Amino acid sequence: MRCSLLRPDPAQRSRLAEIRDNLVDRIAEAEGEGWLGEIEGLRVSLAGAQSKISQIDAAASGGPVNLGLPTRRKKP
Repeated sequence: MRCSLLRPDPAQRSRLAEIRDNLVDRIAEAEGEGWLGEIEGLRVSLAGAQSKISQIDAAASGGPVNLGLPTRRKKP
């Protein structure tokens, strides 16, 4: 999830949303317990999960691109 080079699979969006929600809950728990080192690591993971979800959403909304048909160039 933290690797920015891996492209997420759109079929895994719901799983990533579950992971994100779990991370939010774990951050709240860590803040309540005063686990400062744990909070930072969880926030990094949360940012990665949100980034992957954003990548999936951006790719899904684009749709196919019409490039048109190729034509011959006229000689000058």
